[in-house]
Amino acid sequence: MSSCLCKVCRICILLLVAVCVGYWVKCSYFTAPPPLNDLSKAWWGKGTPKFEQDVSVEPFKIKFSKDVVNDLYQRLNRTRYTDTLEDVDSWEYGIPSDSVKRVVKYWLEKYDIKAAQTNLNKYNHFLTKIEGITIHFVHVKPKKTYKNVRPLLMSHGWPGSFYEFYKAIPLLTDPLAHGGKADDPVFEVICPSIPGFGFSEAPHKKGFTAAHAGQVFDKLMKRLGHEKYFLQGGDWGSVITTTMAIYHPEKVEGLHINFMTGVIGGIGWNLRVAVGSVFPDLAFNKIDHWKIYPVIDKLKFLLEETGYMHEQATKPDTLGVGLNDSPAGLAAWILEKFRGIVEWTPEHYNGEVDTSQSGYSIDELLTNVMIYWTTETMGTAIRFYKENTIFSEQPMRSHPVTVPSAYAVFPKEFMVLPEALVRQRHHNLVQYTDMPQGGHFAAMEEPRLLAEDLRSFIKAIEAQSKKKEEL
Repeated sequence: MSSCLCKVCRICILLLVAVCVGYWVKCSYFTAPPPLNDLSKAWWGKGTPKFEQDVSVEPFKIKFSKDVVNDLYQRLNRTRYTDTLEDVDSWEYGIPSDSVKRVVKYWLEKYDIKAAQTNLNKYNHFLTKIEGITIHFVHVKPKKTYKNVRPLLMSHGWPGSFYEFYKAIPLLTDPLAHGGKADDPVFEVICPSIPGFGFSEAPHKKGFTAAHAGQVFDKLMKRLGHEKYFLQGGDWGSVITTTMAIYHPEKVEGLHINFMTGVIGGIGWNLRVAVGSVFPDLAFNKIDHWKIYPVIDKLKFLLEETGYMHEQATKPDTLGVGLNDSPAGLAAWILEKFRGIVEWTPEHYNGEVDTSQSGYSIDELLTNVMIYWTTETMGTAIRFYKENTIFSEQPMRSHPVTVPSAYAVFPKEFMVLPEALVRQRHHNLVQYTDMPQGGHFAAMEEPRLLAEDLRSFIKAIEAQSKKKEEL
């Protein structure tokens, strides 16, 4: 009797697997994705839409006023710290109070605000109106001696900013001055601030998603004279640039990302992961096992590290009140995401470690915090999570990315995907790179590795294109 039941169970399992596989094949290969929503006539400014918009592009300088700086110092000096547990010396409960005290002490005594302001202004900044709101962007052109320059839009995420790309920009715009080769691709770099982040005006109406940000950035590139362009992004930037590749494949000549959140064909993905839990070599290459397994450990880590995401995706305005009122609280909320500082020594907190080639310094982190503090935009920036949860562009999730793509895997990224899963979404994956080091904030942590991978990607695209022409 028991042997008959076992046979029945096996047959049921096989039938269930067959149904799942059949449904996945149907959805993946025989079901057309739904049409994309029309986002071309959006308006995010105050009041009713104005069809005749100002299309001028104006130079902009960052300035931290005396009043803002004095207010900052007063608030830092009045910081009220929490007591830490006696038997906890790690970040298990969040950023330790002692770490916050060190950061605030450095901020008050050693951080050079004037030098930071000068550093931020070393590249050209501009403002322009798009869809009713003011968009800020950094625009760096290479020397005129460089020929065949490629336009490249680089998009940041949260809690980063355009400043993330400052160490990578010179490597991309002037490779010969930074150890590059004569045949290295050269870029004209545009780094916009996401609306609601830093110096870009926040939308005044609900519903502004990553897809809408992509539309704004596409209009920005067109305004700058670029009908075709390349894209690079991490964190939210990878989501925004991916939407641009889906909505405007005829314009996007290449998409390079260093973060990816999901793939189409959910059943196929889950089935593959499930099979791999028992027979990992059947599902993925051996070198990719660590990126997926053990599944329970990966899920546990995500639950522990993404609590902020739930709060920001549900009640961002409540959280924004506190973050906009306390600079120490704002720094704690941001720096807790830059978890690299858990391994810092006292020398790091004193600004005595060279991070020009790898990693990030306390000065760089505080400059990023200053961008949010002085513009009072942390509340509007975290609102981006709620907008993308409620108003996310569902039809877009079913569309594959058909433009030439590259995915750079930095080992300390909190979530990475094997090449096999990336190919489910990116049907023209030209390059997949396992990096030797680095994490979530790749452009700031490992600018040279990122720049080299981006140049390698462009070379691969152009070689692929040349081969097609020869055929």
